[in-house]
Amino acid sequence: MTHHTVTRTFDAPQEEVFTYLADVAKLPEWATEFARELKVVDGRYKIVNGLGELYVEIRADQKTGVIDMLAGPTADALICFPTRVVSTPEGGSAFTVSMFQAPGQSSEQFEGQYVSLLREFENLDQRFNRD
Repeated sequence: MTHHTVTRTFDAPQEEVFTYLADVAKLPEWATEFARELKVVDGRYKIVNGLGELYVEIRADQKTGVIDMLAGPTADALICFPTRVVSTPEGGSAFTVSMFQAPGQSSEQFEGQYVSLLREFENLDQRFNRD
């Protein structure tokens, strides 16, 4: 199975980064390619991006730092993008995202999503790194 895992460290403390990333309303601020627009349809969140509209859901646990980001074409077909925010010894934090190639997804599309994620991490760098 093809996958990528990306970790980025930030100067900001774990609680600040976790709280921001666990808020689905913040997706369009940092995941600017994945979530170009966020809307609520029949009580469910949907994002709009280059692939169209996708349902999106975030399941977060402050105690463990786990933020499962789920997205898919229907509310019953969500794919999980597992993430976690942990504290670093210097008082900052580290954010890790794992992504897996979906069944039927072309390698070209999957690699494009990975490159897009790397660009979106730059948005987080700008927000959470003080230098």
